[in-house]
Amino acid sequence: MGYLWQQAGNFLMWLLTMFYDVTNSWGLAIIILTLLVRLAMHPLTQKQMVSMQRMQKLQPRLKVLQDKYQDDKETLNKEVMALYKENKINPAAGCFPLLIQLPIFILLYNVLRDASTHQNFVDATFLTIRLDGSFLSTIASAINLVDAAGQSVPVEQLGFVMVVFSAMTNPSLLFANLGMWLPNAILLLVIAFLTWYQQHLTSSGNPQMAMMGWFMPLFLTFICLSIQGGVLLYWGVSSLMGVVHQLRIVRKTNMEMQEKPVLLKEKPTHKTDS
Repeated sequence: MGYLWQQAGNFLMWLLTMFYDVTNSWGLAIIILTLLVRLAMHPLTQKQMVSMQRMQKLQPRLKVLQDKYQDDKETLNKEVMALYKENKINPAAGCFPLLIQLPIFILLYNVLRDASTHQNFVDATFLTIRLDGSFLSTIASAINLVDAAGQSVPVEQLGFVMVVFSAMTNPSLLFANLGMWLPNAILLLVIAFLTWYQQHLTSSGNPQMAMMGWFMPLFLTFICLSIQGGVLLYWGVSSLMGVVHQLRIVRKTNMEMQEKPVLLKEKPTHKTDS
């Protein structure tokens, strides 16, 4: 298994290097690789988004069924499955593609992270974004963060508190070298917004998921503070394509669901013993 994983990583790295040789830009190479991955995963992503959108539209009808058969779980399950069948929904479709995509995302993350070992990748930029540097590392470079011995702090030892505290105590250096870290910060904010917007599209009309719509962008933003710009570029382009794709699915699903009743006209009453 480890051998296959390594070979898959080598193949993706070969693709990335080939695209770089053609475009002479690591940024364009990452974007082309992202497009190929999204294209390869399109059938699964399409099924996932359609299923999630249709299930979201059926929430009012599911609530009616839950109220009607709250004391009869067996009948409730049958009615729910019948409703899914009527609307051509596979409950597992929203989860199964994610399980398949997860190893691919991890593999791509490792490939883009390890691309820093390529000589031409060091100090590579795209639209002034440092592809080999993270938000924290670019801040550290801007303020010339060093340890007690006067040596630059290794990237793997950079912590959020350390970098932020040092930046606050060196505002002149921070803003004098704005171009060193601001592009990476903007990319990070764009990814946070795209993540929030995707969550918003998914959780619209579902109060139970509204909190996740705010938590996930903040959580992912914190995680991305130490992730290289090259990885974030892939993530950002992939997220942007996902938003565009999801907007198309939402519009199409809304048209399809208008052909079916969204909610019963009257809430069913519980049967009482005579």
